[in-house]
Amino acid sequence: MSRRGLLIIISGPSGSGKGTLVAKLLESEPNMVVSVSATTREPRPGEIEGKSYYFLSKDKFLELVKSGRMLEYAEYIGNYYGTPLEPVEAWLNEGKDVILEIEVQGALQVKEKMPKAVTIFVMPSSMDVVRQRLIGRGTEAAEVVKERLMKAEEELVFMDKYDYVVRKDELDEVVNEVKSIINKERHKNGEVQG
Repeated sequence: MSRRGLLIIISGPSGSGKGTLVAKLLESEPNMVVSVSATTREPRPGEIEGKSYYFLSKDKFLELVKSGRMLEYAEYIGNYYGTPLEPVEAWLNEGKDVILEIEVQGALQVKEKMPKAVTIFVMPSSMDVVRQRLIGRGTEAAEVVKERLMKAEEELVFMDKYDYVVRKDELDEVVNEVKSIINKERHKNGEVQG
């Protein structure tokens, strides 16, 4: 009997290390995929269409929203971000565990539509670390970094809405903690993992 995959939502402030965490999970979990989000923002250097994001015009993005083909979406610092529904449903039906690396607004929308989704909030070790990571990227103007930091402070208020909160201090420890959470949730669903 094949199982339906587990929907795993990972959120946290910009610069909290979510992307690094997700990359490590994908390396060690062969039955796990990450959903590619759509956005109306311009690509950053090195980002690849269909792998980093689906880069859409605002009109195309809003057309997907209106037709109900976005699982969630939000406007963030002047751009839209969202999760196309069809690939997520297909992977879950194939038995794959699907990670959504999304911000708080979107996570709450998905949890409302799909209550069995597992929500994990990545708490940065400190806001100073977040500031240094954002500046270190060198991809955004100082004003955008400032906006992202203000947004990060706002997002911390929503931690208590998540099923789990993990603190991003040591990478291997947080990866193991999240793997334990995922295995616990698989067991809840009656699945035994080796």
